[in-house]
Amino acid sequence: MRYRRFGKTNLHLSVFSLGTMRYLASPENANLTIQKAIALGINHIETAPAYGQSESFLGCAILAGLSIERSQLYITTKILPNANPDQLEKQIDQSLERLNLDYLDCLAIHGINTSEHLEQTLQGLSGVEKAIADGRVHHLGFSTHAPLEVILAAIKTDLFQFVNLHYYYFFQRNAPAIELAFQKDMGIFIISPGDKGGQLYTPSETLKTLCDPIFPLTLTYRFLLSDSRITTLSLGAANPHELDEPLKVADQDGELTSEELAIFERLNTQKIEQLGTDLCSQCYQCLPCPEQINIPEVLRLRNLTIAYEMTEFGKYRYRMFENAGHWFPGRKAIHCTDCGDCLPRCPEQLDIPTLLRDTHERLKGKEGRRLWE
Repeated sequence: MRYRRFGKTNLHLSVFSLGTMRYLASPENANLTIQKAIALGINHIETAPAYGQSESFLGCAILAGLSIERSQLYITTKILPNANPDQLEKQIDQSLERLNLDYLDCLAIHGINTSEHLEQTLQGLSGVEKAIADGRVHHLGFSTHAPLEVILAAIKTDLFQFVNLHYYYFFQRNAPAIELAFQKDMGIFIISPGDKGGQLYTPSETLKTLCDPIFPLTLTYRFLLSDSRITTLSLGAANPHELDEPLKVADQDGELTSEELAIFERLNTQKIEQLGTDLCSQCYQCLPCPEQINIPEVLRLRNLTIAYEMTEFGKYRYRMFENAGHWFPGRKAIHCTDCGDCLPRCPEQLDIPTLLRDTHERLKGKEGRRLWE
């Protein structure tokens, strides 16, 4: 296991962190998963009240005793934005009680996903500052599923010491946020690279062939681990066995090899060849859409489906539209009215309405909800 400095917190975290949203089968399963993660070198665990009984299960494991000193185990929990300082402070105390802890190494405001969430956080911040002053919280950060502009605005407040965000090989929209956070010496925590990064634990045959001889999940971990600006990657193991395969690369954090670079070039070539003149470059100039369709994200899913046959991932994400609120904003492509507002703004001159309808036909399916719902 490698360890990296978590920005200005000065904590040295394992390059993989245990995310606890999926170990909820039982307290026993959670305990076994936590114990194995620690045995394999993970020293950072992330939880949240929103993750069902995650905090309580972790608290039980802590109470039972772990094979690591408390001073060497770093725990992050996350509380929702709130403009009321007293409510924020109350949430902190409730989390500490569930976790059987007297302090949190890191507290993240969970889901600064809109400008309104950022404003609420700023209004209620004195409640967190009180907890920092008396030692209940050591470091403050935020997690986000927001548009890039909101993430940059939150970073620019200079109030946060770390950020949890989405950034993967197949989704590089947040690259400017990674760079700005690095410039401001913030810790950078990548959310769910295996799942949100493309459901790469169950890749399509096309993707496996293109990445051969490296498994796609390993390749995305290497893409992120090779970036020295990034501190740690979330590993949301549902049981102890799911730790084994990812942690085989926990000590492989050097520069990308020539073989890996060749695979990424092959992936790019495949995308260009398969999509041709229908390739969306993800410039986001098509927004805003009068019907609130998240056009770039819809077309990104189309890119992945056609280029790499990542159809199941596309369906998984597409059905979240209109079902996950601000966590995954936008309406389904079927709501396009052919108004044409987006057409003159597209530098590729794509026939966006036609591509939207095509994506809907490819990816429509059962509606979905977030995992803990």
